[in-house]
Amino acid sequence: MGKVEGGMKCVKYLLFVFNFIFWLMGSFVLAVGLWLRFDPETVSLLNGDKAPDTFFIGVYILIGAGSLVMLVGFFGCCGAVRESQCLLGSFFACLLIIFGAEVAAGVFGFLNKDKIVEDVQNFYTTTYNENNNSTLIISYQKVLNCCGTTANPCPDPQPDTKDCETGIKEFFNSKLYIIGYVGIGIAGVMIIGMIFSMVLCCAIRNSREVI
Repeated sequence: MGKVEGGMKCVKYLLFVFNFIFWLMGSFVLAVGLWLRFDPETVSLLNGDKAPDTFFIGVYILIGAGSLVMLVGFFGCCGAVRESQCLLGSFFACLLIIFGAEVAAGVFGFLNKDKIVEDVQNFYTTTYNENNNSTLIISYQKVLNCCGTTANPCPDPQPDTKDCETGIKEFFNSKLYIIGYVGIGIAGVMIIGMIFSMVLCCAIRNSREVI
């Protein structure tokens, strides 16, 4: 079997290093997804029976993407070391699939960002109107440092205390931005990975044709 030499050998090791970094990124994405899913503050705000689950759908997508990225990074490392066209081809195909999923998730998040916030605000408002001293309402007020709603403010709020609808918007926007930034970072790294894998696949094919 022909081996890549010269500059292509450098590309081979660069691809291996890249895939190791890619695997580490997958671990990081998985960790961020698990943190968002089990973050005590977030869970305490969305643990009601009628709580909206749209936010957690995005989090589950992030967890799935992180797990898949780790697996793909492993295949990429093996393909680079073994100079296997099959593994590198599988790596390239998986990158395309993940890239498409990232774009779809990004579009979903962008289109539903306001809906996620609005659903949580409506859930809070409904619960507050039913019982403004419930455990869930107290949890919202403690986590978000807020009180009441725009239409039904607290009678004697503390200084610098905002209404909970504003607090919900600020809190979940910050979480959604984390998902967005992580997704953009993965997409950029995947484009580099696809370029490296294409170059190395072409080099392996040419070396075999020469032999």
